[in-house]
Amino acid sequence: MADKDIRLFAAMDVGSFEISMKIFELGAKGPKQLDHVRRRLALGNDSYNTKKISYEHMEELFRILKEFRQIMKSYNVTEYRAYGTSALRETENTSLLLDQILNRSGIALTVLSNSEQRFLDYKAIASNGERFQKGINGGAAIVDIGGGSIQISLFEKGQLVTTQSLKLGVLRINERLRKMQPKATQLEEVLDEMLGSQLKVFKKMYMKDRTIERIILMDDYLSPVISRQTKKDDDISMEKFLSVSAGLSEMGREEIADTLEIAEENVDLLKISVAIIKRIIPEMNAKLLWVPRAALCDGIVYEYLEEKKLGPAMRDFEQDIISSARAISKRYMGSKKRGEALEYLAVSIFDGMDGIHGMNERHRLLLRLATILHDCGKFINMTNVGACSYAIIMNTEIIGLSHTEREMLAYVVKFNHDEFEYYDELSAHTRFDENSYMIIAKLTAILRIANALDKSQKQKIRHMKVVQNEDRLMLLLETGEDLLFEEERFSLRADFFKEIFGLKPMIKRV
Repeated sequence: MADKDIRLFAAMDVGSFEISMKIFELGAKGPKQLDHVRRRLALGNDSYNTKKISYEHMEELFRILKEFRQIMKSYNVTEYRAYGTSALRETENTSLLLDQILNRSGIALTVLSNSEQRFLDYKAIASNGERFQKGINGGAAIVDIGGGSIQISLFEKGQLVTTQSLKLGVLRINERLRKMQPKATQLEEVLDEMLGSQLKVFKKMYMKDRTIERIILMDDYLSPVISRQTKKDDDISMEKFLSVSAGLSEMGREEIADTLEIAEENVDLLKISVAIIKRIIPEMNAKLLWVPRAALCDGIVYEYLEEKKLGPAMRDFEQDIISSARAISKRYMGSKKRGEALEYLAVSIFDGMDGIHGMNERHRLLLRLATILHDCGKFINMTNVGACSYAIIMNTEIIGLSHTEREMLAYVVKFNHDEFEYYDELSAHTRFDENSYMIIAKLTAILRIANALDKSQKQKIRHMKVVQNEDRLMLLLETGEDLLFEEERFSLRADFFKEIFGLKPMIKRV
């Protein structure tokens, strides 16, 4: 990117406890932070308790966003992204709030699903480049402590293997503690009772035979405290962390605020973050703690750079999503060889129809995920695979996918086994628009014929080439085996494919 192409970009995070904005200069050397503005506003106290934001807090939010808009104007910011997280996500009237925010402040705000939010946090951490890769190579867990929930993501050999959300963030816990009013000496015991059972289940399900060398911490309260005591790339030992936390437990609120130079109202939230990490440490037996100095706003700017192809890619994040899906398939006893064969066939058809199907790379990713999770429901019921697969996918967080994308994926997998629902029927119980419906239909059609080509699950096809010939789509197959069973299943699936694409699929051995 030449100097003349330098642009100014703003990333905005409407969080549970504060509203923050970072102004970045995007140049040839990557993003350079010019300003960081933060305003405290505990929206989560409203939404976690009443499912609504109070009138007073909404008025304050409008005022803050107008102020941020003026700051953007003073910098001559040309583009921005503004995201809301769990405080807005958990309200009953989110759409109404977003409309008011746009009309009253001029800020177009998007509310992230939990998996989208955590994926941006993950990108913020990954922006540390080689230091991040080093951090996850030996086995690591990202512990992302938010206002409404805690996200734990496990890495093995540099790859994301699972991510799970515990609905016990610092603000949510703080509200429960405020009602319970435990003594200071009871805090850790109470938190142990809140978190203990969930962490034990997490450990039993996802940490068998896994070695966690390092915990990577991301939060708004403890991370800044540790950051001031370490160099950017340094780990600290768990012994040192436990020593620091023991010292904090002996200090009063005012003393902690003065010593750490933080607002006194943040002290209780800091103590909760400390107690959470102390409770997680023995379950993971990690020896090191790394605080990467990352925030959601950093993830937002890196997402923007990725989309605009401004500079080299930091990491193949799509592969992390695929890796996570494969771990889900393994959990439900899916066949790795079968999934790989189906993925090859489906993606070959998708790529061979480039310029015909009208879909993009994101839809290609959904197709790959559908091949990996195509029969996960067999783990529950062998005769009701479609509905059970749908239920598993809808109740399993896949980091990086929006709720809509996850639901689209779930329906593609469902319709691979069950009768397809046309738009009038499907729209009666979903929020899909016609474009999303068409993507579901197209991906289902491709998955069905790919599935038919390996229906025996013997991976008979060595290679396939896809060629369009007028109103036909020829699938040229290299195989040395009999395909009688596959041809019969293929013929049953061909009519639906033709209905969706207007092309008759045909197979030919070469």
